[in-house]
Amino acid sequence: MLQTLKTYFGYERFRPLQEDIIRHLLERKDALVLMPTGGGKSICYQLPALLNKGTTVVVSPLISLMKDQVETLRANGIAAGALNSNNDETENASLRRACTEGRLKLLYISPERLLAEINYLLRDMHISLFAIDEAHCISQWGHDFRPEYTQMGILHQLFPQVPIIALTATADKITREDIIRQLHLNHPRIFISSFDRPNLSLTVKRGYQQKEKSKAILDFIARHPGESGIIYCMSRNKTESVAQMLQKQGIKASIYHAGLSPAQRDETQDDFINDRIQVVCATIAFGMGIDKSNVRWIIHYNLPKSIESFYQEIGRAGRDGLPSDTLLFYSLADLILLTKFATDSGQQNINLEKLQRIQQYAEADICRRRILLSYFGENTTCDCGNCDVCKNPPERFDGTIIVQKALSAIVRSEQQIGTGILVDILRGNMSHEVTEKGYHHLKTFGAGRDVPARDWHDYLLQMLQLGYFEIAYNENNHLKITQSGTEVLFGRTSAELVTIRREEAVPTGKGRKRKVAIPPKELPLGLPNVENDDLFEALRSLRKRLADQEGLPTYIVLSDKVLHLLSTSRPTTIEAFGNISGIGEYKKKKYGKEFVEMIRKYS
Repeated sequence: MLQTLKTYFGYERFRPLQEDIIRHLLERKDALVLMPTGGGKSICYQLPALLNKGTTVVVSPLISLMKDQVETLRANGIAAGALNSNNDETENASLRRACTEGRLKLLYISPERLLAEINYLLRDMHISLFAIDEAHCISQWGHDFRPEYTQMGILHQLFPQVPIIALTATADKITREDIIRQLHLNHPRIFISSFDRPNLSLTVKRGYQQKEKSKAILDFIARHPGESGIIYCMSRNKTESVAQMLQKQGIKASIYHAGLSPAQRDETQDDFINDRIQVVCATIAFGMGIDKSNVRWIIHYNLPKSIESFYQEIGRAGRDGLPSDTLLFYSLADLILLTKFATDSGQQNINLEKLQRIQQYAEADICRRRILLSYFGENTTCDCGNCDVCKNPPERFDGTIIVQKALSAIVRSEQQIGTGILVDILRGNMSHEVTEKGYHHLKTFGAGRDVPARDWHDYLLQMLQLGYFEIAYNENNHLKITQSGTEVLFGRTSAELVTIRREEAVPTGKGRKRKVAIPPKELPLGLPNVENDDLFEALRSLRKRLADQEGLPTYIVLSDKVLHLLSTSRPTTIEAFGNISGIGEYKKKKYGKEFVEMIRKYS
């Protein structure tokens, strides 16, 4: 097993649980595997595919995901193919022949195509294993339900001797039970890896309005010069306006949403994978279909609808294990809209519960990673040190007067206003709605003009979290004071608020790439261990040239992590080059000469 791992994938050791899962599958037993994005799920079925006789059939929901996986496998010298509608008939015919002759180790196929081929091609193959990727798609309780997945239960009826492994990055208890039931898994062993991704930083910004979000996004991207990232938005229109804003600032950005034609979506994805654009502004449909390992940051322009969705989306950053940043914007407007969606959905209770959990995450004043991990049933005893709460623990102050001003304005308007008009009243803005209703005559009109509008939005979120008012979603989102709010309003109790801190923006322009610290255990002994930045850039250029020649994304040739290892340890022989973690035999023979020659120039 270890020899195969090193030969084909270039790793000396397994990640946690991988070896146990592989041994279990080699004993021809069913398994359900939960592993975070970037945790090494694929090797759990790819390695048994290499060790077993026959072909492993991988069911995958997206053509782009299959393409990415197949290219990665072929780049490692593994016989793999994808049977889908994007191929021409000649290509599919030769793939079928390779399958029936046993020359293919892994066949990727969509659930629809699998059902069409189940009594034909699959009957003529020697199948060693079925791998159901993105298995949460099978469950109505999952966050990405696909009806065609529900028919996968037929596999065990027609192929009772072939083991099945179901894999997903996010599934709560109810989804896990549903996956096992629908696939008819036979006494499966459930493997749950740690959901911790310590390389991802977690930051939330509350109460930002559109202009402030734009400025914060530009500052954030300036700290990531030339590094790939995704901005997730709630609506198609928002993806387009954010992309236009970035393009005006000279940032190469494109859009991805369901309103585009398949060709337009493919073009965006292809440009992103091949580093022709830096940023994709997307609805949640984007990113599931790619294994791009060098995405360095994720921004959520709006609050996601659940922790599962959020976790899956931030998981697209830092798949190579290198430091990556995530940023979530959270506003009352998001909360109101998402609550409406959840209330109108067919699964009101469960969707409102999921929304409440992501709301708690966004409003937290304790370590955010601990909240994420506890949601997936994993408890830790210490704070992470890599989220905004850990880095800047909140300070509190007596905010009684601020709370009283806001609650007084709600009462004086007879509890018939939403948050936008409330802020206008407090700030003394003569907006159309304010003057039309005569709110400019209220005693509290302009009582909070010393507090910026952005801060008022933040304080109102805190007040909602503290239970001083509620939002009547069935009454046009009007604000209603609660009993505890009444206690503060009439001075019977005080209110503590968290101090708002605004970080100073870094100067835009050419930012410096952050230094990447490589753990000493990953560096071969007897070689240098200080990174040479100039060499790293030279190796990046060489990798780009080789990738362009082969028509491959750069990260499939060699990952960023491997380049950092090379520019740190600087091997000057092909043998030493092959000892670098992540370089297998195939890549050593294929790329060793050119990379070693480049390294020698800098040694």
